[in-house]
Amino acid sequence: MDKQKLKRYWRIMTSNNLGMIGLGILVVFLLIAIFAPVIAPFDPTERVGQPFMKPNGEFLLGTNDVGQDILSELLYGTRVSLLIGVIAALISIVLGCLVGVIAGYYGGKVDSLLMRLVDLVLVIPFLPLMILLAAFIGPSFWNIILVISLISWASPARVVRSQVLTLKTKGYVEAAKSIGTDIRVILFQHILPGVIPIALSQFVLAASHAILIEASLSFLGLGDPFTKSWGTILYYAQARGAFLTDAWVWWILPPGLLITTLVIGFAFTGYSLEEILNPRLRKER
Repeated sequence: MDKQKLKRYWRIMTSNNLGMIGLGILVVFLLIAIFAPVIAPFDPTERVGQPFMKPNGEFLLGTNDVGQDILSELLYGTRVSLLIGVIAALISIVLGCLVGVIAGYYGGKVDSLLMRLVDLVLVIPFLPLMILLAAFIGPSFWNIILVISLISWASPARVVRSQVLTLKTKGYVEAAKSIGTDIRVILFQHILPGVIPIALSQFVLAASHAILIEASLSFLGLGDPFTKSWGTILYYAQARGAFLTDAWVWWILPPGLLITTLVIGFAFTGYSLEEILNPRLRKER
Protein backbone atom coordinates (compact mmCIF):
# COMPACT_ATOMS: atom_id res chain seq x y z
CA MET A 1 0.00 0.00 0.00
CA ASP A 2 1.57 3.31 -1.11
CA LYS A 3 2.11 6.33 1.12
CA GLN A 4 -0.51 8.45 -0.64
CA LYS A 5 -3.21 5.88 0.04
CA LEU A 6 -2.13 5.59 3.67
CA LYS A 7 -2.30 9.36 4.08
CA ARG A 8 -5.76 9.43 2.52
CA TYR A 9 -6.97 6.68 4.84
CA TRP A 10 -5.52 8.50 7.85
CA ARG A 11 -7.32 11.73 6.87
CA ILE A 12 -10.59 9.84 6.63
CA MET A 13 -9.89 8.19 9.98
CA THR A 14 -9.15 11.46 11.75
CA SER A 15 -12.31 13.04 10.33
CA ASN A 16 -14.40 10.30 11.98
CA ASN A 17 -15.05 11.26 15.60
CA LEU A 18 -16.17 7.79 16.66
CA GLY A 19 -13.08 6.27 15.05
CA MET A 20 -10.75 8.56 16.94
CA ILE A 21 -12.59 7.90 20.20
CA GLY A 22 -12.27 4.17 19.63
CA LEU A 23 -8.60 4.45 18.75
CA GLY A 24 -7.97 6.55 21.85
CA ILE A 25 -9.69 3.95 24.06
CA LEU A 26 -7.54 1.18 22.58
CA VAL A 27 -4.35 3.17 23.13
CA VAL A 28 -5.25 3.78 26.79
CA PHE A 29 -5.93 0.10 27.43
CA LEU A 30 -2.75 -0.90 25.61
CA LEU A 31 -0.71 1.43 27.83
CA ILE A 32 -2.41 0.01 30.93
CA ALA A 33 -1.58 -3.53 29.82
CA ILE A 34 2.05 -2.66 29.16
CA PHE A 35 2.65 -0.69 32.36
CA ALA A 36 0.42 -2.72 34.71
CA PRO A 37 3.35 -3.73 36.96
CA VAL A 38 4.26 -0.07 37.37
CA ILE A 39 0.74 1.27 37.83
CA ALA A 40 -0.66 -1.46 40.09
CA PRO A 41 -0.23 -0.56 43.77
CA PHE A 42 0.01 -4.22 44.89
CA ASP A 43 0.70 -7.71 43.64
CA PRO A 44 -2.75 -9.00 42.61
CA THR A 45 -2.01 -12.48 43.97
CA GLU A 46 -1.04 -11.37 47.47
CA ARG A 47 -3.30 -10.74 50.44
CA VAL A 48 -2.73 -7.11 51.36
CA GLY A 49 -5.79 -6.22 53.43
CA GLN A 50 -8.83 -7.53 55.24
CA PRO A 51 -11.52 -9.33 53.19
CA PHE A 52 -14.35 -7.23 51.75
CA MET A 53 -12.78 -3.89 52.63
CA LYS A 54 -14.66 -0.97 51.14
CA PRO A 55 -12.85 1.50 48.86
CA ASN A 56 -10.60 3.85 50.81
CA GLY A 57 -7.45 5.88 50.43
CA GLU A 58 -5.20 2.81 50.39
CA PHE A 59 -7.44 0.45 48.39
CA LEU A 60 -9.20 2.58 45.81
CA LEU A 61 -11.55 -0.25 44.77
CA GLY A 62 -11.51 -2.17 48.03
CA THR A 63 -10.49 -5.80 48.46
CA ASN A 64 -12.03 -9.13 47.54
CA ASP A 65 -13.01 -12.02 49.81
CA VAL A 66 -9.39 -12.99 50.55
CA GLY A 67 -8.03 -9.44 50.93
CA GLN A 68 -6.48 -8.99 47.48
CA ASP A 69 -6.51 -5.50 45.99
CA ILE A 70 -9.22 -5.34 43.31
CA LEU A 71 -7.66 -2.40 41.45
CA SER A 72 -4.42 -4.37 41.01
CA GLU A 73 -6.42 -7.36 39.79
CA LEU A 74 -8.15 -5.21 37.19
CA LEU A 75 -4.91 -3.65 35.94
CA TYR A 76 -3.23 -7.02 35.51
CA GLY A 77 -6.48 -8.45 34.12
CA THR A 78 -6.25 -5.92 31.29
CA ARG A 79 -3.19 -7.78 30.06
CA VAL A 80 -4.90 -11.17 30.03
CA SER A 81 -8.20 -10.05 28.50
CA LEU A 82 -6.51 -7.93 25.83
CA LEU A 83 -3.97 -10.65 25.01
CA ILE A 84 -6.65 -13.33 24.66
CA GLY A 85 -8.75 -11.06 22.47
CA VAL A 86 -5.89 -10.11 20.15
CA ILE A 87 -4.40 -13.61 19.78
CA ALA A 88 -7.78 -15.30 19.26
CA ALA A 89 -8.79 -12.65 16.73
CA LEU A 90 -5.50 -13.03 14.88
CA ILE A 91 -5.87 -16.82 14.62
CA SER A 92 -9.50 -16.60 13.53
CA ILE A 93 -8.69 -13.97 10.88
CA VAL A 94 -5.77 -15.97 9.49
CA LEU A 95 -7.94 -19.09 9.30
CA GLY A 96 -10.87 -17.13 7.87
CA CYS A 97 -8.65 -15.49 5.23
CA LEU A 98 -7.19 -18.84 4.25
CA VAL A 99 -10.62 -20.39 3.77
CA GLY A 100 -12.04 -17.29 2.08
CA VAL A 101 -9.18 -16.91 -0.38
CA ILE A 102 -9.20 -20.59 -1.36
CA ALA A 103 -13.00 -20.70 -1.73
CA GLY A 104 -13.22 -17.43 -3.65
CA TYR A 105 -10.29 -18.02 -5.98
CA TYR A 106 -10.84 -21.65 -6.93
CA GLY A 107 -14.67 -21.61 -6.90
CA GLY A 108 -16.62 -24.65 -8.05
CA LYS A 109 -16.75 -27.67 -5.76
CA VAL A 110 -14.03 -26.28 -3.50
CA ASP A 111 -16.08 -23.13 -2.94
CA SER A 112 -19.27 -25.09 -2.33
CA LEU A 113 -17.62 -27.44 0.17
CA LEU A 114 -15.91 -24.69 2.16
CA MET A 115 -18.97 -22.44 2.19
CA ARG A 116 -21.16 -25.31 3.45
CA LEU A 117 -18.66 -25.70 6.27
CA VAL A 118 -18.90 -21.98 6.97
CA ASP A 119 -22.70 -22.18 6.95
CA LEU A 120 -22.57 -25.10 9.37
CA VAL A 121 -20.42 -23.18 11.84
CA LEU A 122 -22.62 -20.09 11.56
CA VAL A 123 -25.92 -21.93 11.91
CA ILE A 124 -25.01 -23.88 15.07
CA PRO A 125 -26.31 -22.06 18.17
CA PHE A 126 -23.41 -20.00 19.40
CA LEU A 127 -23.70 -20.30 23.19
CA PRO A 128 -24.17 -24.10 23.42
CA LEU A 129 -21.30 -24.66 20.97
CA MET A 130 -19.05 -22.33 22.95
CA ILE A 131 -19.84 -24.02 26.28
CA LEU A 132 -19.51 -27.53 24.82
CA LEU A 133 -16.11 -26.84 23.29
CA ALA A 134 -14.78 -25.13 26.41
CA ALA A 135 -15.98 -27.92 28.67
CA PHE A 136 -14.58 -30.62 26.36
CA ILE A 137 -11.16 -29.07 25.78
CA GLY A 138 -10.70 -27.92 29.36
CA PRO A 139 -9.91 -24.58 31.03
CA SER A 140 -6.55 -23.02 30.27
CA PHE A 141 -5.23 -19.85 28.68
CA TRP A 142 -4.48 -21.41 25.29
CA ASN A 143 -7.56 -23.62 25.29
CA ILE A 144 -9.76 -20.55 25.68
CA ILE A 145 -8.00 -18.97 22.71
CA LEU A 146 -8.53 -22.18 20.72
CA VAL A 147 -12.25 -22.26 21.52
CA ILE A 148 -12.73 -18.63 20.53
CA SER A 149 -10.80 -19.14 17.29
CA LEU A 150 -12.80 -22.24 16.34
CA ILE A 151 -16.11 -20.41 16.58
CA SER A 152 -15.01 -17.03 15.17
CA TRP A 153 -13.34 -17.77 11.81
CA ALA A 154 -16.47 -18.39 9.73
CA SER A 155 -17.76 -14.83 9.48
CA PRO A 156 -14.41 -13.35 8.31
CA ALA A 157 -14.12 -16.22 5.81
CA ARG A 158 -17.41 -15.24 4.20
CA VAL A 159 -16.40 -11.56 3.99
CA VAL A 160 -12.97 -12.36 2.53
CA ARG A 161 -14.49 -14.75 -0.01
CA SER A 162 -16.76 -11.98 -1.29
CA GLN A 163 -13.77 -9.69 -1.71
CA VAL A 164 -11.78 -12.36 -3.56
CA LEU A 165 -14.70 -13.02 -5.93
CA THR A 166 -14.56 -9.34 -6.85
CA LEU A 167 -10.78 -9.16 -7.13
CA LYS A 168 -10.33 -12.21 -9.34
CA THR A 169 -12.47 -10.62 -12.08
CA LYS A 170 -10.24 -7.54 -12.26
CA GLY A 171 -8.38 -6.99 -15.51
CA TYR A 172 -4.90 -7.28 -14.03
CA VAL A 173 -5.74 -10.64 -12.45
CA GLU A 174 -7.25 -11.96 -15.67
CA ALA A 175 -4.19 -10.75 -17.58
CA ALA A 176 -1.85 -12.48 -15.12
CA LYS A 177 -3.80 -15.73 -15.53
CA SER A 178 -3.76 -15.49 -19.33
CA ILE A 179 0.03 -15.32 -19.52
CA GLY A 180 0.46 -18.29 -17.20
CA THR A 181 1.64 -16.43 -14.09
CA ASP A 182 2.32 -18.73 -11.15
CA ILE A 183 -0.67 -18.94 -8.82
CA ARG A 184 1.47 -17.97 -5.82
CA VAL A 185 2.41 -14.73 -7.56
CA ILE A 186 -1.24 -13.98 -8.34
CA LEU A 187 -2.34 -14.66 -4.77
CA PHE A 188 0.45 -12.76 -3.01
CA GLN A 189 0.83 -9.83 -5.42
CA HIS A 190 -2.71 -9.30 -6.73
CA ILE A 191 -5.23 -10.90 -4.37
CA LEU A 192 -3.80 -10.48 -0.86
CA PRO A 193 -3.15 -6.70 -1.14
CA GLY A 194 -6.87 -6.27 -1.76
CA VAL A 195 -7.81 -8.64 1.08
CA ILE A 196 -5.57 -7.21 3.82
CA PRO A 197 -7.58 -3.97 4.41
CA ILE A 198 -10.80 -5.98 4.73
CA ALA A 199 -9.05 -8.45 7.03
CA LEU A 200 -7.82 -5.58 9.21
CA SER A 201 -11.32 -4.27 9.87
CA GLN A 202 -12.53 -7.81 10.51
CA PHE A 203 -9.66 -8.35 12.95
CA VAL A 204 -10.63 -5.35 15.05
CA LEU A 205 -14.25 -6.49 15.27
CA ALA A 206 -13.19 -10.10 15.95
CA ALA A 207 -11.04 -8.92 18.86
CA SER A 208 -14.04 -7.24 20.51
CA HIS A 209 -16.08 -10.44 20.10
CA ALA A 210 -13.21 -12.52 21.51
CA ILE A 211 -13.02 -10.37 24.64
CA LEU A 212 -16.75 -10.80 25.21
CA ILE A 213 -16.53 -14.55 24.65
CA GLU A 214 -13.62 -14.90 27.08
CA ALA A 215 -15.49 -12.92 29.71
CA SER A 216 -18.60 -15.06 29.19
CA LEU A 217 -16.70 -18.35 29.44
CA SER A 218 -14.78 -17.22 32.50
CA PHE A 219 -17.94 -15.97 34.18
CA LEU A 220 -19.48 -19.42 33.64
CA GLY A 221 -16.47 -21.04 35.31
CA LEU A 222 -14.93 -22.32 32.06
CA GLY A 223 -11.99 -19.93 32.01
CA ASP A 224 -8.44 -20.45 33.22
CA PRO A 225 -8.56 -20.37 37.04
CA PHE A 226 -4.84 -19.57 37.24
CA THR A 227 -5.01 -16.29 35.31
CA LYS A 228 -6.69 -13.09 36.42
CA SER A 229 -8.76 -11.81 33.53
CA TRP A 230 -11.77 -9.54 33.88
CA GLY A 231 -13.99 -12.56 33.32
CA THR A 232 -12.44 -14.60 36.12
CA ILE A 233 -12.74 -11.62 38.45
CA LEU A 234 -16.47 -11.55 37.70
CA TYR A 235 -16.69 -15.31 38.23
CA TYR A 236 -15.09 -15.23 41.67
CA ALA A 237 -17.14 -12.19 42.65
CA GLN A 238 -20.36 -13.98 41.74
CA ALA A 239 -19.28 -17.28 43.32
CA ARG A 240 -18.13 -15.75 46.59
CA GLY A 241 -21.12 -13.68 47.56
CA ALA A 242 -20.47 -10.26 46.09
CA PHE A 243 -24.14 -9.95 45.10
CA LEU A 244 -25.18 -10.69 48.68
CA THR A 245 -23.18 -7.77 50.06
CA ASP A 246 -22.30 -4.24 49.07
CA ALA A 247 -19.11 -5.61 47.52
CA TRP A 248 -20.80 -5.90 44.11
CA VAL A 249 -20.42 -2.12 43.73
CA TRP A 250 -16.60 -2.23 43.69
CA TRP A 251 -16.04 -5.90 42.79
CA ILE A 252 -18.49 -6.48 39.90
CA LEU A 253 -19.24 -3.08 38.36
CA PRO A 254 -15.60 -2.07 37.53
CA PRO A 255 -14.68 -5.18 35.47
CA GLY A 256 -18.05 -5.02 33.74
CA LEU A 257 -17.50 -1.39 32.82
CA LEU A 258 -13.96 -2.11 31.61
CA ILE A 259 -15.18 -4.93 29.35
CA THR A 260 -17.90 -2.67 27.95
CA THR A 261 -15.48 0.22 27.36
CA LEU A 262 -12.86 -1.91 25.62
CA VAL A 263 -15.47 -3.57 23.38
CA ILE A 264 -16.82 -0.13 22.46
CA GLY A 265 -13.29 0.99 21.60
CA PHE A 266 -12.80 -1.97 19.27
CA ALA A 267 -16.27 -1.52 17.76
CA PHE A 268 -15.81 2.19 17.03
CA THR A 269 -12.39 1.53 15.49
CA GLY A 270 -13.70 -1.36 13.42
CA TYR A 271 -16.68 0.56 12.10
CA SER A 272 -14.47 3.50 11.14
CA LEU A 273 -12.13 1.15 9.28
CA GLU A 274 -15.09 -0.30 7.40
CA GLU A 275 -16.11 3.23 6.49
CA ILE A 276 -12.62 3.94 5.17
CA LEU A 277 -12.70 0.84 2.99
CA ASN A 278 -16.25 1.39 1.72
CA PRO A 279 -16.80 4.84 0.17
CA ARG A 280 -20.56 4.25 0.05
CA LEU A 281 -20.67 4.27 3.84
CA ARG A 282 -18.94 7.66 3.89
CA LYS A 283 -21.54 9.07 1.51
CA GLU A 284 -24.37 7.72 3.64
CA ARG A 285 -22.86 9.25 6.77
